[in-house]
This record gives sequence, structure tokens and C-alpha cells, in this order.
Amino acid sequence: MITITQPAASQLRTLMEQQGLTDLGLRVFVAPGGCSGFQYGMRFEDSAMDGDEIQKQDGIQLYVDEFSAQYLEGAEIDYVDSLMGGGFTVHNPNAVSNCSCGQSFTSASGDGAPRPCGA
Repeated sequence: MITITQPAASQLRTLMEQQGLTDLGLRVFVAPGGCSGFQYGMRFEDSAMDGDEIQKQDGIQLYVDEFSAQYLEGAEIDYVDSLMGGGFTVHNPNAVSNCSCGQSFTSASGDGAPRPCGA
């Protein structure tokens, strides 16, 4: 299960209202890539796909595919507003290392670890 902090939920609702996306849900996923092996992704979608985990929290409908769910179990989506700017971030207990930007990670099992070409 993924949780969304109050600041993140508030920011998402505001964004959705401003862009006329109030009928959409938020897909949260991981994909191979990024400087640490896996990268986080989020996008708005109008419906779930077969096999998705679906949950609703603070008025936000979340969709997580089966592949991503195994790496996002217990993760928290937060919104941080700092001197250097604001943005969404993922606090993930399954990540053993993160890149400095916080947008990619390596899992405890080594899945997603960057590998040289041909390996």
C-alpha cells in the first residue's frame, strides 16, 4: 500500500482542479532507468488497467501495476517545498540506495541495479 501525505494530496488536488483533471486517477509506477537502476513515475489516467492495485486516499484515486507494486509496498508520496523549489518525492522503504535527485533507486534484491552494456 502506498500512502500520500497531506501536502502531496493537497498539491495533487489543486493541480487536478487547475487542469480540469478531477475525474482522473494517479498512476504511480517504477520503470527500469535512471542513474540508480529504477526510476519513479507518476501520470494522470482515466481508468485502471487489468491487474492494477486500486486505492483511494484523501480524494485521490491511485493505480499501481503489479510490477511496480512489489517495489512500492509501504512507500509514501510527499510534496516538499523548499528554497530550491518544490516537487513530489517518494520515500520508499524498499530502496537501499537512491540517486541524489531522489527520482531513482536500487532495491534490496539488487533489481534495478545499473549494469554495464552486454551484462
